[in-house]
Amino acid sequence: MEKDREKALARLVGKAIADHRLGAAMTQDDLAERLACGVEAVSRMERGAIMPTLSKLIETAEALGCPAYELLGISDLPSDQALSIARQLEGLSSNDREMLLSLIDTLSTRLKRQ
Repeated sequence: MEKDREKALARLVGKAIADHRLGAAMTQDDLAERLACGVEAVSRMERGAIMPTLSKLIETAEALGCPAYELLGISDLPSDQALSIARQLEGLSSNDREMLLSLIDTLSTRLKRQ
């Protein structure tokens, strides 16, 4: 993998870690304690300065209570994006889900015509 692509991936993974940490109402100190590492290591991962190893990525996902694949950054695969939409629909009322699906359908139809 070329260096620019590696750096971009490290930033995406770092952002995903930070987003999940904040969503779990954890501080960097909290995550560092769960990972048995220093706060600086967590900070460097979140900034994309370092890329966690696969085993550290899995350990981080477990500490954050999410699947490891969610920390791998944004995917451009339609099936991955569909899973993301499905997670966003969870917890919404039936009416709200229908409204969002209608909006997605309308936007999708319009964008296909362009």
